[in-house]
Amino acid sequence: QVQLVESGGGLVQPGGSLRLSCAASGFIFSINDMGWYRQAPGKERELVASISLSESLSHYADSVKGRFTISRDNAKNTVYLQMNSLKPEDTAVYYCNLHLRGSYFDLYRAYWGLGTQVTVSS
Repeated sequence: QVQLVESGGGLVQPGGSLRLSCAASGFIFSINDMGWYRQAPGKERELVASISLSESLSHYADSVKGRFTISRDNAKNTVYLQMNSLKPEDTAVYYCNLHLRGSYFDLYRAYWGLGTQVTVSS
C-alpha cells in the first residue's frame, strides 16, 4: 500500500510564501513524474506544476510561472512546491500526484494525496 502525506498549507497574506511537501511511503519501487494540482471552489482541478524523474523537465501553469518552483528529493520520495508572491487567486486545495510502481512487475499508476488547503487573504 502507498500513502501520500501532504503538508505546508495554511493561511498567508498576499505577497507571502508557503512551501508544500508531499512524501510517499509504503511499497514503492520507483517514482516517475511528480506534480501538484489545485482545485478552487467551483472550478475544475488544474495542473500547477510537474517535474520529471531526472529533474530535467519541469512544467508550470502560466498563472504560476516565475512565482512557484517545483522540486523533488528522490531519496526521500518527496516532492515540494515553493510558492512565492502568493495571490488571492492561488487559494485552493492543493493535491500532489505521483506516478509510481510498487514493484518491478507493476506498471506505473497515478496516486493522489488527500489535499492541503492554501488560503491567500488579508
